[in-house]
Amino acid sequence: MRNFHPTVWLGAAGKPHAATFTALFTLSAISRGMLVTVVPLEAYALLGNAQRVSLLYFLVSLIGLAGTLSVPWLVRRISRRRVYALGTLAAIVGAALLSLQSVPALFIGLAAHIFSIGCMEITLNLYVMDHISRRELGRFEPRRVFFMAGTWTLGPLLGVFLKTNVAHGAPFAAAAMGSALALAYFWFLRLRDDPAVAPSLSPPPRLLGNVGRYFAQPRLGLAWFLAFIRAGWWSLFFIYAPIYGVASGLDEMASATVVSMGMAALFLVPVWGWVGRRYGLRFLLVVGYALTGVMSILVMVADAGPWLGPASLVAAALAASIIDGAGNVPFLRAVHPHQRPEMTSVFLTFRGVAQLVSPGLFALVLMVYAVPAVFLVGGAMMLGGAYLSRFIPRRL
Repeated sequence: MRNFHPTVWLGAAGKPHAATFTALFTLSAISRGMLVTVVPLEAYALLGNAQRVSLLYFLVSLIGLAGTLSVPWLVRRISRRRVYALGTLAAIVGAALLSLQSVPALFIGLAAHIFSIGCMEITLNLYVMDHISRRELGRFEPRRVFFMAGTWTLGPLLGVFLKTNVAHGAPFAAAAMGSALALAYFWFLRLRDDPAVAPSLSPPPRLLGNVGRYFAQPRLGLAWFLAFIRAGWWSLFFIYAPIYGVASGLDEMASATVVSMGMAALFLVPVWGWVGRRYGLRFLLVVGYALTGVMSILVMVADAGPWLGPASLVAAALAASIIDGAGNVPFLRAVHPHQRPEMTSVFLTFRGVAQLVSPGLFALVLMVYAVPAVFLVGGAMMLGGAYLSRFIPRRL
């Protein structure tokens, strides 16, 4: 015990490295994982049908996208650290509002929840690019997703369990506590902002100018569209898988089990990461997008039995985990260091746009067809992602 020095140990624990950011991403995901199944089921119960749920997510995502695009301005005005703190506080407020069982509170709470994701994702990605070398990114991304897999696997089932067996507000309280824990660990680390994105009195670049500069670079544009398609499919899975289960006659716990089983496939992400390093990201992504597309289409084809459709959904999630073996590496390897803040903000709009476009598109589909039809459309989107993946440079 003479050689144990708490001050030295705490200082080492606080040094930013790959494990540090893996822990931060995992803690930040607790709120999302806990509510990912609870919120769609809550919306379905309050609104009465899947089309109204789609319209809710469409409107909320419109606000969330605007909030995400404002993050670079916030970073330059108040610093990354405060923007991350703002995101965690928005997550806490959002969870409290979502627990109130009213449509207005559901709308505002979900908007705050989506805004919080944008704040935390953008700031954490900026810190990652500052502290992790480009060569390490290929190993960091699969490891990050692997450790987040526990949150995404247990969260959907635990959230519904707490709601049905403890109290209605229990999963929302747990999500708020997870966000508070993430904020506490973040402040303990005392991460410093890069001088390039420190608060500035000069006016920030125009948003539309950032978008133009982003898509003027073909590799960045390709990375955005691939991430958009991937996020659109996961948005489809998170919103409509539990609704599909309940509409098919399963109870909420069984529907949450389907989501959790699908998310358990993320534990295989390190294996897919190794495949990507061994055979190239282009091969990995072509296979992942194509298999996910085929399995998604089978959900509609297999809708004849109570468990065939859910089983196809789990298989589709397993295939989608192949794509996560690459993570955001196509973007991280393509972005220029001096453009990171603005380009990262534009890139991460893929999630907000996907959350906007997918529910809007599926709301139109649900005007004519039943819930299984959305998986046919989602499968076609993934087959399009397989085609686009052919244009990834071989050296990646």
